[in-house]
Amino acid sequence: MKKFALPTLLLFALAIVANAQQDKSRRPSPPASAECKFSDGKSVKIDYSSPRAKGRKIFGGLVPYGQVWRSGANEATTFVTDSDVVVGGQKVPAGSYTIFTVPEASQWSLVISKKTGEWGTDYPGPSEDLARIPMTVSKTSGPVENFTISFDQGGSKCTLNMDWENTRASVDVTK
Repeated sequence: MKKFALPTLLLFALAIVANAQQDKSRRPSPPASAECKFSDGKSVKIDYSSPRAKGRKIFGGLVPYGQVWRSGANEATTFVTDSDVVVGGQKVPAGSYTIFTVPEASQWSLVISKKTGEWGTDYPGPSEDLARIPMTVSKTSGPVENFTISFDQGGSKCTLNMDWENTRASVDVTK
């Protein structure tokens, strides 16, 4: 009986550790999502991880200007649409994509990649880009501690917003 006690105890401990690691809500950058529901019932959903500023200089510091950024933390940020949409004037067919951004001080680019399943910073390169779309940049009304992706909705149009530190980057999504 003692022969089985140690292996059983080790398996039990391993299961507890594995379960704790799978609880993504306990991560320093927990999972979050945003969804745009159009008037016809179709939707766009974004899943991402929400890092915290923690007093750091974000844009032009932690997130360098002019470089592809994963737009979140942990797993790559996903963009899933169940119908064809137009993002900032660019047609995006129904499907699953990975999104990245290229932040600049006065304008950002939203990168919609056809490749999915990357871990975080693994940008697959321009050959996998479906589109690079200009985003409008503005100042937030106050500091934003948690990186947040949201949609402002209105009938057949949603405005995708990315807020962090004192910056908002936006682009329209329409049917």
